[in-house]
Amino acid sequence: MKKIGFFDTKPYDRIWFDKLKDKYGFEFKYFESKLNGDTAMMCNGLDGVVAFVNDVIDERTIDVLSGFGIKILALRCAGYNNVDFKAAFGKLHVVRVPAYSPHAVAEHAMALILTLNRKTHRAYMRTRDHNFSINGLTGFDMYGKTVGIIGTGKIGRVFADICKGFGMNVIAYDPFPAKDSGIEYVELEELFRMSDIISLHAPLTKETYHIINKDAIGIMKDGVYLVNTSRGALVDSEALLNAIRDGKVGGACLDVYEEESELFFEDYSNVVIKDDTLARLISMPNVIVTSHQAFLTDEALRNIAETTLENLKEFFDGKGLTNEVCYQCAKYGKCEKKENERCF
Repeated sequence: MKKIGFFDTKPYDRIWFDKLKDKYGFEFKYFESKLNGDTAMMCNGLDGVVAFVNDVIDERTIDVLSGFGIKILALRCAGYNNVDFKAAFGKLHVVRVPAYSPHAVAEHAMALILTLNRKTHRAYMRTRDHNFSINGLTGFDMYGKTVGIIGTGKIGRVFADICKGFGMNVIAYDPFPAKDSGIEYVELEELFRMSDIISLHAPLTKETYHIINKDAIGIMKDGVYLVNTSRGALVDSEALLNAIRDGKVGGACLDVYEEESELFFEDYSNVVIKDDTLARLISMPNVIVTSHQAFLTDEALRNIAETTLENLKEFFDGKGLTNEVCYQCAKYGKCEKKENERCF
């Protein structure tokens, strides 16, 4: 039975992995700590590693894992910007979960918009105190508003369908438009100018880093809503904070944050948060921050477990790795895989 180290473990992670692990013949050693160059030392004697979005898979971590003879790292997430693929190439095969539930993330994005717009979170707190005043709870009709979607992969397209169900006008920007999607594509600056709500569903790359910045915000409509359920660093947090303070941005819905790695998924309710930007964003009445939970549905957790276990099984069975990502994949967008359908 192969022994697998499982890092950054939370109770909800274990539910489906524990249910399915015997079927695949794996034994998991769960670690609450995040994977990095120090905690990788705990992997001696293991056959593989499962990591998450905020683990640090840098050159040092990779060298430690490789030194223990570990050749497979399974990311239980879609994003992989936390991996040094140049250091991993030739040493460590990296597989991921490319899609677990686009509906989960898209639905959460809409839930955030509706909550912030109609002030349901504030109304809930009021009525809990038997305060039935509705002063200050005015929102706007979603019907007829223009939503601009940046990134039209599976999640972006599901979100577009949800918006159409509300009778919204949908426009989108993507350097690689989805064929036969029925989505109206526009240039990025036009999207900024036309949108009442802008929702981000793009991966984090050199091209998308801080795609929402001071200049971009300056082009947008006054009172625009910004929604990010993708990757935190798509948004320049300082620029967003200033735009909210100045009234340029009417509201922000954030499930991710560019400096989230040391904060999200943990309980700091009895600690003073030292990140002043995040603390100020959370304190604003027209900002909602959730802790990278858009993926968190039972269906998504099952899909994550099943795909991760299938990825591991493919590796140990000597098969091609369907969901492998490597230095060439990440840098050039494609990889000429070897005969066994592996990157190296």
